Amino acid sequence: MDELDLDEQPRSDEPKKIRALAAGILLVIAVAAGLYYFLVVRKPAPSDVPTEVTAETVVPTEEEVLTGDTGPAPLAFPSVPLDESDPTVRDFAGALSAHPFFVKGLQSKELIRRFVAAVDNVANGISPKPHIDFFAPQGDFKVDRTIDGTFIDTAAYDRYDPAADAFRSLDAAGLARLFRALRPLFQEAYRDLGYPDADFEETMVRAAVELLRTPVVEGPIKLEMKVLSYAMADETLENLSPAQKHFLRMGPRNMGIVQAKLRELAAAMGVAAARLPREKFYRPRNDGP
Repeated sequence: MDELDLDEQPRSDEPKKIRALAAGILLVIAVAAGLYYFLVVRKPAPSDVPTEVTAETVVPTEEEVLTGDTGPAPLAFPSVPLDESDPTVRDFAGALSAHPFFVKGLQSKELIRRFVAAVDNVANGISPKPHIDFFAPQGDFKVDRTIDGTFIDTAAYDRYDPAADAFRSLDAAGLARLFRALRPLFQEAYRDLGYPDADFEETMVRAAVELLRTPVVEGPIKLEMKVLSYAMADETLENLSPAQKHFLRMGPRNMGIVQAKLRELAAAMGVAAARLPREKFYRPRNDGP
């Protein structure tokens, strides 16, 4: 069983490689938290798109200097083409955390493109699994069979501890600065993905909200056997989007860490708490339909 993935045949040996930027959905999800910065950053006036978009060094405007409202300090990120950006992104992102999981994740290729594709998937409720193979935890998914039925073995959640702990270790202010500097590269990658007129910042916002709306489950989750996989007996949980189901796999401890960090980052970036979905807890109904 692939981590309660209801559309795939279960597997007994999950991939053990841990490589890519930003935990997640979780390192990717972790980095996705930085999207909140864009809720408060003024968008530049429309202009002709250059043939080759590069990251830019961000400096405060004259108005920001006079008012002192500059947000996070500007980041002197060098101008680099998208397809040559991996080494520079690794150098700058490496300063956000020394956690081993995060450091290993930065060794993947096409960091910006993979991140953008994963965020787009999450924003649309789609599983980002094809773009975050690094996130596959070590060990096998296990179930607990009792006289009352089959439940997710809570030990399965522990395998996601490294990802959640890496997310918690990220420097919020540094993350906001890096995202602002990388904005042109994100937009270029999003155009290449098939969105020539869409604003990637808005997509990042939708992705984060999708995760914050995922309920933290309190109590055991009962499973029902399908032909090749399991389904959750509780219809409310079963009807979550594929992206939310992937997030749910982390378990309550790790989900709580990720969601708390998202809110911490939002606060550090000047986003009012009222603009974010409220924290939601849920106790499953395990008697089936």
